[in-house]
Amino acid sequence: MSRHTGNLYALLAASLWGTTAAVVKLIGSHLTGVQILFYSSAIAVLSLAVIVTYQRKWRIVRSYGRKDYVRFAYMAFIGVFLYYVLLYTALQLVPGQEAFIVNYTWPVWVVIFAAIVLREKLTIAKSVAIALGFVGVYIVVTRGHITSFAVGAIGGNILALVAACAYGFFSVLSKRNNDDKVMSTFFFYVFAFVYTGVYLVLSSSFAVPTTRELPGLIWLGVATSGVAFVLWQLALKHGDTGTVSNIVFITPFLSLLYLGILTGEQILPSSIIGACTIVGGLLVQSLRTRFART
Repeated sequence: MSRHTGNLYALLAASLWGTTAAVVKLIGSHLTGVQILFYSSAIAVLSLAVIVTYQRKWRIVRSYGRKDYVRFAYMAFIGVFLYYVLLYTALQLVPGQEAFIVNYTWPVWVVIFAAIVLREKLTIAKSVAIALGFVGVYIVVTRGHITSFAVGAIGGNILALVAACAYGFFSVLSKRNNDDKVMSTFFFYVFAFVYTGVYLVLSSSFAVPTTRELPGLIWLGVATSGVAFVLWQLALKHGDTGTVSNIVFITPFLSLLYLGILTGEQILPSSIIGACTIVGGLLVQSLRTRFART
């Protein structure tokens, strides 16, 4: 396959991930963030099980020991359970454009945690990415009123930022592991399903999704979890890593498009400027790192 095929896979993955905010907005009036994750993670487990079966990877399970499952358990708590509960809840508290763009600072947190945990060098390009990331967040949460310091729904934006922080930390932890990506993702969602189930039992807050909400839950479980992940793996396999990584930076802009079309949410100029600032910083870091290796 050509590199163009890898780019196409990356574009399709970004297109699916970008629907998250709009879909949660459409189904989140009745279900809480934990409830959405409970049903979507159950569907994700089933869809990933189909993928694992198709790829004939169940034999990999034989090589896993107790330490592997402990690792899956705590990584699932950070990168799936905590991340999605915070993100889904944030999407219910603030406009989707704010929550999703603030959440998209997770690559910035990857840089920060990589410097702290992995002792990776904090270069000028990385520092610029971090600075522009937080400038972008400020533009988004103040909705363009950058001199008045008037922040909108601060609680929801904090949840989105903490979610980004959690996913950034999870991504850094993932760098240390050489597990099969599809198989490990399957177990991440298995543990996330268990965590959300236990939480709902203890809080007595089970809710049955309506027929209107079910398609959205299926979409989150199959498209944005199972299918998008496989597309991303194919993009990395068949395309240039630097190129396909840059393609994914269109995700927040696609999210704004979906929010405007599917939910009717009015997209503010400040959201576009903030997204451009955050992504611009990430591109500076990405391109600078790429040129440094050539």
